[in-house]
Amino acid sequence: MEPLTMEQLGDLRQEHIGRLLLRAHRAFSERALQQLRQRGHRRLTMVHMTLLPHIDVTGTQATAVAERAGMTKQAAGRVIADLEHEGYVQRLPDPDDQRAHLVVFTQAGWQFLVDAYHVLQEIEREYADLLGGERMCQLRDTLQDLLNTGHAS
Repeated sequence: MEPLTMEQLGDLRQEHIGRLLLRAHRAFSERALQQLRQRGHRRLTMVHMTLLPHIDVTGTQATAVAERAGMTKQAAGRVIADLEHEGYVQRLPDPDDQRAHLVVFTQAGWQFLVDAYHVLQEIEREYADLLGGERMCQLRDTLQDLLNTGHAS
């Protein structure tokens, strides 16, 4: 195997598929956050956006939210506390586990979910307009194939 120069290595780090997927995800998330702020969710941050999708509509234990988000329990607890302070979620006793609490959406949290759904639809339409319907379907299918084969989680 031929050694790489620092310049070659730097270029390769920017071009690999993982970096492109990461940059695309970040661009998508930043666009969604911008549009959500325009809809009144001005105090949401990217950290909130990382955690919110991991809360089920029926409620989720904080430990499960942390695990799904790839965060420590302590970090997730801080973000959940912040979301609770902002009025998006509340912690209620888990009826199935006396020692645990469920993180559930409040009325403001439900409004966030509705707004997020519409924002995501708008962004997907923008992508479809840019790529064309066939390429958008191919992109979705390709990403799903990668997820289904275990090459992405």
